[in-house]
Parts: sequence; C-alpha cells; structure tokens
Amino acid sequence: ALVYFDIFRYPLTLSEMVQFAPEKFHSPEAAELAARGLETSFIIKRVGEFWSLHHDYAMVTRRLKGNSMAEDVNGKAQRMSAFMHKFPFVRSVNISGSLSKNYFDAGTDIDYFIITAPDRIWLCRTLLALYKKIFLLNRRKYFCINYFISSEELDIPDKNLFAATEILTLRNMTGSDIYARFLEHNQWAFLHFPNAEKGSITIAEKKDGWLKRRLETLLSGKMGQRLDDACFRLTFAFWQRKFSYMRQSEFKVNLRSKKQVSKHHPQGFQFKVMQAFEERCRRLEQQYNILFPHE
Repeated sequence: ALVYFDIFRYPLTLSEMVQFAPEKFHSPEAAELAARGLETSFIIKRVGEFWSLHHDYAMVTRRLKGNSMAEDVNGKAQRMSAFMHKFPFVRSVNISGSLSKNYFDAGTDIDYFIITAPDRIWLCRTLLALYKKIFLLNRRKYFCINYFISSEELDIPDKNLFAATEILTLRNMTGSDIYARFLEHNQWAFLHFPNAEKGSITIAEKKDGWLKRRLETLLSGKMGQRLDDACFRLTFAFWQRKFSYMRQSEFKVNLRSKKQVSKHHPQGFQFKVMQAFEERCRRLEQQYNILFPHE
C-alpha cells in the first residue's frame, strides 16, 4: 500500500494501510505489529499518525492541507453530482480520482465516473460536454467528465491495481442501486484488498424530474438511437485525429471508445502509475532483498 501511494506522495494512516493491504489482517494489533516490524527494519517510516517510505514532514503537511481542501469542495461535488443526475439517461454519478481519496489541491480536478442507460452513453456525454463548453467555458476543474459506462456493461476490463484502487475508493453520489450492481460486477477488485469494505452512499436518492423523464421518452426510440450513433461517430473521429500520435495499444486503453463505454484519459495516467509502481517495487526488492506483490 505504501509503495503504491508513494507515487502520489501520500502517506497513510495505519487503518488506511490495512484497507489497501494485499494480505488479510485479523486484528488492528496484528497490523500495527507488522508495521512496527517494517519500521524497525528501516523499510518504512512513521511521522506522527502517518506512515510512508520516507521520513518527510513536508509530505504529511501536503496531505493534511489536501484533506482540508477536499472537505471544502465536497459540498460543490455533491451539488454538481445532483445536477448531472438531472441530465437525460444518467443513472449514477460517482466521484473518482483524488477527491474520492479525500484529497484536493490547486492542480487536481473533480473527476466523475458516470453510469448511463444502455445505448445512450455518447448522447449523454455530448449533452454534458456541451453544458461544460457553453456554461462553464470549458473549465474542467469541478466538472471533469472522463469516464462513462453503460448499466448494461458494468465490468471494468482493466484488471490491475490501479483500476482496483479506483473501484475501491469510488464515492457514490447518486444512483445507489446501479452503483451496488457495479460493485457486484467488479468483485475482482476486492481480491486485491481483502481488508476493505465497500463504499457507502453519500446523498439520499431523489426521483427524476419531469423534464428528464420527458426528454428520455422523446429520445428513447429510433431518433435517440440515431443521435447516439452520430455522437459516437463524431467524437471517435475527432479523438482519432487529435490523438493520432498515440500508439494504437495506448489509444485503446486511454481513449476506450465503444457503444457502451467512453473513457477519456489521454495523458495515459494508468500506464504511468503502473510503470512507476513496478519500478518502485523492483528498487525496493533489490534494496531490501524482499518480495513485493505487484501486478
């Protein structure tokens, strides 16, 4: 756990270390005993209530400030999530990224993971993107809509530590029934974290408004299907031109574009994180002659 979060310069509390640990701990005492053993071996360091690979007070200060800023923007994230849920075919809005881990700073965005009705991902995405461009002047800090999946295909294909961590920390904001189904379809993620508990619902459910119901009725037939197909073709063609420099293998993962999924991560963050994790594991294995589970 500490190796992974070291990539983000984010020290962990003991309870967080247990939550993200790849091995089962049967008691807090057992976890603390293991941590103290690693501390005695100078593999990990403790600063106050936090643990990391470095004895660095600046990392702790950075975390505490980021936690405080996260508290400040939580209300905005809740309001924005409730607003997004009013758009046609939105079934569940969830917070991912830094804020889902209770961290926020000047360089981070509020990332949204949205589950839509089947065969309406691209229409839904286009409507939200148009709102962002027109009313938010394309500012994304509090409105970063980069991952959409359909309620018909809830499985996340990237079976790795990065994806598992995002699933575990996902913060459900609306659509708790769909969110629960999503977790059931991605139980593999919890095999990485045998001590973890599933996420909780943060706001009460509300019935869809009359305008959303009316628009969905209007766009539920052939016209809606044609619009969704058109949005898919136009967006996919635009991304192919814009990111033509990207290798095909990277494009398929970073900009996964199918009828039931839309992923927009052009910076290749998943690749970078997993590569950095592998490098840290290898370096620590050589330094301390121990084996780290990494996949």
